[in-house]
Amino acid sequence: MERTLIIIKPDGVCKRLIGKILDRFETSGFKIAGLKMIKLTKKIYEDFYSIHKGKFFFEPYREFMTSAPIVLCVLEGQNVINKVRTIIGNTDSKKAEKGTIRNLYGLNDRRNIIHASDSPKTAEFEIGYFFDNNKLYSFNDDDWMEKK
Repeated sequence: MERTLIIIKPDGVCKRLIGKILDRFETSGFKIAGLKMIKLTKKIYEDFYSIHKGKFFFEPYREFMTSAPIVLCVLEGQNVINKVRTIIGNTDSKKAEKGTIRNLYGLNDRRNIIHASDSPKTAEFEIGYFFDNNKLYSFNDDDWMEKK
């Protein structure tokens, strides 16, 4: 079973889209293995996004990402990394495929509602950065699901 991290960014939180976004992933068959809301500090931002330090967008993006709380969510499922990236759409909301999360709710390539890990290696780092292993849960939901 594969895991990925999604971050509902400040614009998604402030637009009250948390429930709609999480529902989109749950109805796509993914389990939520971990979930929490935090407010990024300047230090956490600079540490987590250190690979982008010095790039033209680093400072303005920091102001955006520290402006309001974010929601961190670990999703679990078969091929979850690729499938989630398809559901969220292109980084630039204006170029995102119709019906994707970024197309529906985002404004541009930074204020685009959501982040998702782009590879297994990135997912491992990102999940480990925000979640202790004992705060992630695997569970069998078969007995609770409606049988059609």
